[in-house]
Amino acid sequence: MPFYGGSELANVYDDALEKGFGLVASNIAEPNIMMGLMEGAARKNSDLLLQLSGGASTFAGNEDPVDGLKAMGAYIDTIADQYDIGVFLNMDHQTDLEFIEAQMDLEIPSSIMIDASHEPFEENVARSKEVVEMKEEKGADVLIEAELGQIKGVEDEIESEEAFYTDPEQAVEFVDRTGCDLLAISVGTQHGVAKGKDLELRPDLAADIRQALRDHGLDTPLVLHGSSGVQPDQLQRMLQHGICKVNKDTRYQYEYTRTAYDLYSEDPTNIVPPEGVDADRDTFFNDTDWSPNKDVFDPRVAGRNIRERIADVHAELTEVSGTAGQSRYA
Repeated sequence: MPFYGGSELANVYDDALEKGFGLVASNIAEPNIMMGLMEGAARKNSDLLLQLSGGASTFAGNEDPVDGLKAMGAYIDTIADQYDIGVFLNMDHQTDLEFIEAQMDLEIPSSIMIDASHEPFEENVARSKEVVEMKEEKGADVLIEAELGQIKGVEDEIESEEAFYTDPEQAVEFVDRTGCDLLAISVGTQHGVAKGKDLELRPDLAADIRQALRDHGLDTPLVLHGSSGVQPDQLQRMLQHGICKVNKDTRYQYEYTRTAYDLYSEDPTNIVPPEGVDADRDTFFNDTDWSPNKDVFDPRVAGRNIRERIADVHAELTEVSGTAGQSRYA
């Protein structure tokens, strides 16, 4: 097992429900973000939940998602061994059942999100249940996350903002029928089925969903997607209502590119010839007095800056989400 599996992750979620914190599930697309996240989490004595999407797996595997998962799994396993925190991997927004089965067979992820949230309710139930049953048949040590955002029976052509909030009683039915371990809900964040809608953030709805589940004997951890624009005080209110997993992706993408931009734009002539100098890159400027500055253009320079910035950002997020100082393994 490359890192901790689903049974250990379930223990972390139990702690989160009891203590009112939430794991920041951080998407990665390449190693610098991953290493920055590990450093930031370790700095704050926080366990770390990484995420890979299908697209990120495909990118890492040179257009082969299975190879990408293997490569990133090995990379995560090796670097995680340098730190005394728990490291987990969730496969984010999975729709391909064949790829999901490969994930279980490889025993790499700690959890898998089956995303059928754009389908009608009954189809969402059926697909999500199929993945849960696949896990049970294989005896795989993974948790299964599913997403519910649209109210049962609402047709796509009907414009209604209410259709993009999760209904508490429907959430109970969905969890009961699918057996999913975690439920991603729509409470007004701009993601997935709610993206592009003018929705109000509804912490009260998260509380209603949590209570409805508990009233039916279901202590299911809730997940918040699309949280990059959610402010710290709003997030902390959510965490008091059973939100145990908070997804972050866009923020890290921006910090990655902005950090590289800041380095290169500080003095563009370290990279780009000044006006009047022949810009023929094929000869690598052999015929000019100017040359690029290797102390700046070496990719490792930007890479180290990116790692440090990602570490700082994630360390701050562990304070906001309450995971700082909560590692079960440190």
